[in-house]
Amino acid sequence: MSDDLTIPAGERGVIRIFALDLPDEQARFLREPGAAQQVLGAEGLDDAHIDIIRLDDLEEVGLNGYLIDGLGVPKDQINPDWNTLGALTGYVMILRSSAFSGQPMTLRPDPGVRLVATYHEPGTDWSATPMTTDSAKPFSAAKPPPRAARAEARKIGAILFAVVMTLIVLGILWTVL
Repeated sequence: MSDDLTIPAGERGVIRIFALDLPDEQARFLREPGAAQQVLGAEGLDDAHIDIIRLDDLEEVGLNGYLIDGLGVPKDQINPDWNTLGALTGYVMILRSSAFSGQPMTLRPDPGVRLVATYHEPGTDWSATPMTTDSAKPFSAAKPPPRAARAEARKIGAILFAVVMTLIVLGILWTVL
């Protein structure tokens, strides 16, 4: 039997790849709602964040390409497992952290479900140099003169009045004809 996996509360950005050493019918059945939860031995998983993939369907892209191009896993993370992932056949399950909805869980996978690899999505780099220009300061834009602001408001009001009056006239003509 596979080892239990403990998922901490609030986990984000982790992608787990499981090889499915199951008959084709059973592996295809895992695409049904709640079926993957049964083989993982956990309840409350969000099926929208669990992918069951037949590796032959990936054709020339392969699992490595799917992880890099499809899920955004950096190539340098996959390089140590490149040959292992390329040698997999049949079906795999891709389980993203968002399937846990931030809840802590313990997975008890069935014997036919084997963890192959775990990857981390790159986080957003929020660092930046502070902006020091005057235009970046709050309320630094030039205020229009009051006369120009009133003229703009009158122009917008006249356009709205014309549109409403046109609609009323068209409505009256429609009912008369």
